[in-house]
Amino acid sequence: MSYVPRLRKQYDDEIVVSLKEKFEYKSVMQVPRITKICLNQGLGKAVADKKMVDYAIEEMTAIAGQKAVATISTKDVSNFKLRKGMPIGCRVTLRDEVMYEFLDRLIAVSLPRVRDFRGVKASGFDGRGNFTFGVKEQIIFPEIDLDKVKHFNGMDITIVTTATNDEEAKALLNEFGFPFTKK
Repeated sequence: MSYVPRLRKQYDDEIVVSLKEKFEYKSVMQVPRITKICLNQGLGKAVADKKMVDYAIEEMTAIAGQKAVATISTKDVSNFKLRKGMPIGCRVTLRDEVMYEFLDRLIAVSLPRVRDFRGVKASGFDGRGNFTFGVKEQIIFPEIDLDKVKHFNGMDITIVTTATNDEEAKALLNEFGFPFTKK
């Protein structure tokens, strides 16, 4: 028997049934699901310090459990001393088991470690069922060793779903136990 992440099992056993009943879908295939989670970190200060991108890639690889890649600038901006082809950030896209593992760690461990955490604002939906929110510091993740951190960087986390609208996507994330703020 192969390993199945906890949230994947929960999705298959409980969430599909619950959402099918709530939105009155005719088929199980209509039930929204999470397709991928994208982590993105823009490093504006990396223009002056080339090592900063290497540290960010190392940290994001530890956080995601999958190799992160550098993002490269596409054009020259003289006001920012930016040249085309310079590394200015890092990103990683998670799918399947790695995605469910990351989501589980994010909900259960990392988000509650945010200082004065009261939940995530639900204003990050894009109208097509995708949800984006920001994290101010990477040190909320237990994979990061606080003594080795050279720069405190935030990151954007985008959860891409097959939901057709924001209401369905929010219901899906609520079923996973995502901590939205109470209005």
